[in-house]
This record gives sequence, structure tokens and C-alpha cells, in this order.
Amino acid sequence: MKAGDLIGNHSRAWEGATRHPFLEGVRDGTLPEGAFERWLVQDRMFVEEELGLLRRLLPGAPRRDQNLFESGIAALEEELGWFEEQARRRNLTLSARPERATESYLRFLRALADEPYPAALTALWAIERAYLEAWRNASPGACEYREFVEHWSTPEFAAFVASLEEAADRALATGEADERAVTLFLEVADLERRFWEMALGEGRSG
Repeated sequence: MKAGDLIGNHSRAWEGATRHPFLEGVRDGTLPEGAFERWLVQDRMFVEEELGLLRRLLPGAPRRDQNLFESGIAALEEELGWFEEQARRRNLTLSARPERATESYLRFLRALADEPYPAALTALWAIERAYLEAWRNASPGACEYREFVEHWSTPEFAAFVASLEEAADRALATGEADERAVTLFLEVADLERRFWEMALGEGRSG
């Protein structure tokens, strides 16, 4: 099994993760007031937890993959600084409470380091690939969001996602944990969909 096969084999779930009314609102400028800011604050929590995941996965990764994890860690550290700058510009409070969908995703990330390496790496690739495709689908973005769309669809990010896919394919070639990889891929797709819905006010905590 190859990582990319999962997208075609589960196209409906993947479409829910990468094509959503929230992204349409980014593209055409019709997002409800406060939706983007809500998403931005919650996504910063996600990035912080993902950084912790990469740090936990790095020591047990094959030597061939370690540079990839190191570059991902550096990129996420830079991303957190960028989020903080955006929050200052928009007068947002980054210490907000996690929404229900966010907390579910954070729990998922915390548990990934205990999964078999091929399955965990496939899930990490799915997370990043979904993010890249989602923002490409929002391109070019309404003027107030265009900076963000461009930031999350750069050639450098696309190259990182491609490298993750290559690493996941190498890990999956062993035939170990294929079923678990599929399960985690579908969980990622569902969590991504729920995260967009949360930003629109659906399924939020009280």
C-alpha cells in the first residue's frame, strides 16, 4: 500500500477534510464574522501540539527520516511565531479554551507517538497533505485572507508534504500496520472536517 492510495480509496472522507464551506468562505470572502479568528486561535493550539508530536517521533525515526523531522520541527517553531504575530495584529487572545473539536484533535496527536511508526507517519502525512490541499482549494482567497492562503500553500510546504509521502511509502512498504494506517487516515479526515465545522460554530463547546 502507498500513502497516496488512501486518498482515492476514501475520496468521500477526503473531500470532507479538504473541501468545506469554511474554505469556500475564505475563497469568496463570505465567512461569518469571527469565524476566521476563531479558527486561527484554535489552529495555533493544534500547531503547538503537532510540534510536540514531531519531537516525540524524532528519536525513534529511521536515520533516513530524521532530517525530515528536524526540518518539520524548525518550520513549526517558526510557524508558532508567525501565529503570535498574527494574533497581535488582530488583537486575539491565544490563551482561549480549546473547543471540543480541537480537544479531540489534540488527544489524537498526543496518542500518535504510541502507534506503529508506519501508521503514525502516514497519519502525519495525511494531516499535512489535508492542510495543503485545503488551502489550495481556498486559493486565491478573498483579499482579507489572501496572505494566509499563500502562506499555507507555498512550494516549500508542498515539498515537505511530498517528502513526508515518500517517507510514509517507505515505511508502509514493510506491510506492517497497514490496517492501522487506514484507520488513522480516516480519523484524520474526520477530525479535519470537524475542525472546519467548529470554526463555523457547529459542534462547539459551551
